[in-house]
Amino acid sequence: MRIVIEKRETVSRSARMLIPIISFIFSLAFGAVMLALSGVNPWVTFAAMAKGALGNGYAVGETLVKAIPLMLTGLGVAIAFRMLFWNIGAEGQLAMGGIAAAGVALFIADRIPSWSVIPLIVLAGMVAGALWAAIPAALRAYLGVNETITTLMMNYVAVLWVSYLYHGPWRDPAGYGFPGTAQFPRSAWLPLLYGRVHLGLVFAVVAAAIMWFLLQRTKWGFEIRITGENPQAARYIGIDIARNIVLVMLVSGALSGLAGACEVSGVMHRLQQGLTVGYGYTAIIVAWMSQLNAWGVLLVAFVLAALLVGGDQIQLAMGLPAAMALVIQGALLFPMLGGALFAEYRLRIVRTSKLAPSAEGGES
Repeated sequence: MRIVIEKRETVSRSARMLIPIISFIFSLAFGAVMLALSGVNPWVTFAAMAKGALGNGYAVGETLVKAIPLMLTGLGVAIAFRMLFWNIGAEGQLAMGGIAAAGVALFIADRIPSWSVIPLIVLAGMVAGALWAAIPAALRAYLGVNETITTLMMNYVAVLWVSYLYHGPWRDPAGYGFPGTAQFPRSAWLPLLYGRVHLGLVFAVVAAAIMWFLLQRTKWGFEIRITGENPQAARYIGIDIARNIVLVMLVSGALSGLAGACEVSGVMHRLQQGLTVGYGYTAIIVAWMSQLNAWGVLLVAFVLAALLVGGDQIQLAMGLPAAMALVIQGALLFPMLGGALFAEYRLRIVRTSKLAPSAEGGES
């Protein structure tokens, strides 16, 4: 016998709803066992995490701040994965968006009308992310270069470029030794909605609505879905796969670039360390756990952000080491990610029979 992993032909709506719920319950149980084995009361720990992430208005606001880049990069990764383009480069695309937005804020904002600064920052971030994503897209579409490798390698280039700029030519000489650019002018700060929650939340919701409409209600969305489900059928009916790869990656990179622009303009108000902290990689988990659903991305991003904020809080409230917070987050995430994968794939046991001997004494 052998075990075969195969994609499900169809997944019922009830299964799509129940599997994430069951996975979450199982993840809580698994996390509780891990905490108990470590000598920590799991229910007290979970309560502290929930209070730290959702216990009051301020906590919810901080969770939303952490969720915004996960929402935008998660949407970008999800639309690329829809047509089987493995975009592992959201981290680099976010970084390039942050660089472009910082460039506008530092060198252009004081020379143009104040009302035009934020739109230009948003546009610059999206264009920079899109152009950075277009490079591996063109290499895959027209030269057949593996996009997993190129997108991953380009992350390192972008992240190091960010570091070079705020340590080097863009560093604020009056920063008293702190690496980072000068603070952006006020006209380059994203408007706040609540507490530290900025306009990026609106961008994420609007982007999810547009993405859902494109994928479910347009011919282009149909082409993307068909290409992802059956590339051979897509070629047979005349879909230009190379063209769609480039277009999808332009959208994917633009969303990740927008996340970078929102981070530097809405949270940091400067280019500094802390922009590239793994949002683009976590976006891959967000995309898979949401089953590549635009509205699901927003929900899963909020849940993961709550885990991140709650994990930080238990270090302060319970005196647990930082490593314990990471262990808890991993214990909760792995079962949930596994459940999301098994919603799309299944394990099947295939029986293999031994070859029977032939009449001449050989094997048939």
